[in-house]
This record gives sequence, C-alpha cells and structure tokens, in this order.
Amino acid sequence: MSFHLTPEQEAIRDAVRTFGSEEIRPVAAEYEADQRYPADLLSDAADLDLVAPHVPESYGGAGMDAISTAIVTEQLWRADPGVGGSIAAADFGTGMLLEYGDEWMCEEWLPKVTAGETPIATGISEPAHGSNVAGMETRAEKDGNEWVIDGQKMWITNGTVADVAIIMAKTSPEQGHGGITAFLTPTDVDGYDATRITNKLGIKAQDTAEIVLDDLRVPEKNVVGEVDRGFYQLMEFFAPARVDVAAQATGVAQAALEEAISYANEREQFDQPIAEFQGIRHKLAEMATSVEAGRSLAYRAAASLESGDTDRATRLASMAKLFASERAVEVTDEALQVHGGAGYVTDHPVERFYRDARVTKIYDGTSEIQKGIIADQLL
Repeated sequence: MSFHLTPEQEAIRDAVRTFGSEEIRPVAAEYEADQRYPADLLSDAADLDLVAPHVPESYGGAGMDAISTAIVTEQLWRADPGVGGSIAAADFGTGMLLEYGDEWMCEEWLPKVTAGETPIATGISEPAHGSNVAGMETRAEKDGNEWVIDGQKMWITNGTVADVAIIMAKTSPEQGHGGITAFLTPTDVDGYDATRITNKLGIKAQDTAEIVLDDLRVPEKNVVGEVDRGFYQLMEFFAPARVDVAAQATGVAQAALEEAISYANEREQFDQPIAEFQGIRHKLAEMATSVEAGRSLAYRAAASLESGDTDRATRLASMAKLFASERAVEVTDEALQVHGGAGYVTDHPVERFYRDARVTKIYDGTSEIQKGIIADQLL
C-alpha cells in the first residue's frame, strides 16, 4: 500500500519544520536548563495555527485532519521535545470539550487555547493510580447545585500553567469505572492548588504538576458530558492521544538521527570521518529504518482515527505508540553512541533527546499496557 502526503500536508510539515529550526531549536537548551515553560513561544506558534490545530476554525483552530495534526506534533518534537512538546501538549483536553462539552465551554475556552493564551490541563493520573484509571480515589459529591471535589492528581501536563482544567473524579464510587465524571474548572479558584514537578529526567521545559483538590466547588453546569460517564468518554480519546505519542517519538527519533548523521560526517578518527566506518554506517542505516517504520505506522494509525472503525483505530494506535516509542529509545541511544563521549555532555542536543525520548514509553499507557490492548484484540 503506497502512501503520500498531500501538497497541503507537505506545506504544513515544512512550515512547522522551519518554525522549529528557527524559533525553537536555538533556545531549547536555555529553557531546558531553567526548567521554564515556553509561554512566549506558545503565542508565536499560535500565530501559525500550530496550537491545537485539530480544533475547528469556528473556535480559532485550523481544523486539521488527524494526519496533519500528527505531522505538526512530529515536527515540534523534532525541534525539541521539551519546548516543542509544550506547544504540542497545549491542547490536552480539547478533544473532550469538542465531543462532550456544552457550547458555552467551547466558546469560552477553545479560542483561548488556539490563540496561545493558555494551555488546558486534564487531571487523570493520581499518586497511586496511573495505568489503572478506574482505581482513582478523587471524589466529587453533590451539594445543592454544586459538586465538591477532593483528591490528588499527579503527573498532570500543564497543571500549573493552564487557566482551565478537566478534572476526573468518582461521583458513584460503588460503581467503579462506571462512576467517574469529568468536570471543567478554572484553575484560579479556591480548592485548586498545583505544584510543579521539577528535576524530571527529560522534557524539563514541559509543565508537569501535582494537583491537590481541597473542597473545590464546581457548578453542576460544569459537568463535561454526563454524570458517571466520564470513564467511557475518556476511553474514546486514548487512541488519538496514543497516535500523538507515536508522532512525538518519531519526531525525537528523527532529530537524533539527523544529529548522528551530522556528527558522523564531521568527526574524524584514523584520518577519516567516522561515517566511513562500516560499524557507524550500519548503525545509521538501522536507525533510519526504525524512524521510517515508526513514522509509517504513526501516520497509518492517524488515518484510522477517521475511518469509523473504532476497534482498528484502537489497535493501530496502540501498535504505533508501542513501536514508535520503543524505537525512539533505541535510536536516541544509538545516536548518543555515535557521538561517543561528546554525546554524554550537554554540548550536543543528542544527550537531551536521549533523556526526552524515554517518557514516550510511559505516559498515555505504558508499553506493557499497549501490549495488553493489542493482545486482547488478537485473542
């Protein structure tokens, strides 16, 4: 089966690549060192329709299809997973609003996200419950015309920089996964306290937070979708999220490959570039093959999201996430090896890419979770 990008998709790829090369890559190491969220670059990216590009034009987005959206994510991560990844992750929660949120929610918040004024956060994981979403302990109890939320969330993307968040909480604890509800809340209210998690292994410019919810009061109109249907609503967005991670992994692997090629052509040993040695040439060939295979699977999974075949989309999304993330870790490791000792210090970005790639095997469902999903469908 042949696959070609459309002229429009190629134009999107080239535009994001240029933005990444000119605006992100030169300052990425500074943001990494400071562990600083790139709010200023978020606004610049929004001017090019690179923030939440899948959001319809009526809310300020570009209305991109799934493959185009994956291309944007891939190229932002190719520029830098920390800084570019912050831009790509600014939309984490927009899909839930578009599908299940009331019109007032979309009208109030989506234009702010697409304009780069604020990212959105989604509180799912907890200190004791990551892969086991159904085990969450955060509770929401009805009090008149309000819901009162208490609990703790962990590893929440955009938790300290977002002006708005979707919080998942148990509203009928006795029903297990069937008793979870999604709530929309501004973050500048009493009861929402976010603390940034620092000193991560990688993606240090991205905002990751611990959130404490203490008597957080939310009007009943702020329920996203239906009460006790939050888990089922959430499951619909894991496939797009996993395609996004596959695109992330492909982007950082591509960046590491390019750095390895450049260094191999420049570095000389025994009076010749190391690119002339068979061992290095074979490494580069295997790395390039892995990157291309990951990209093909990521794009195929992206295309499946719009096919209407939910089972196939779920399977391909898990396959793409599993394969691309595993290969990204291998490719960045080999890229560092090509650099030798020079790759072990911060003088070259490959050291950063090596650390950044590792998270793609963990979030939005670990590699082990993806294998379980794939096996369930096969069996």
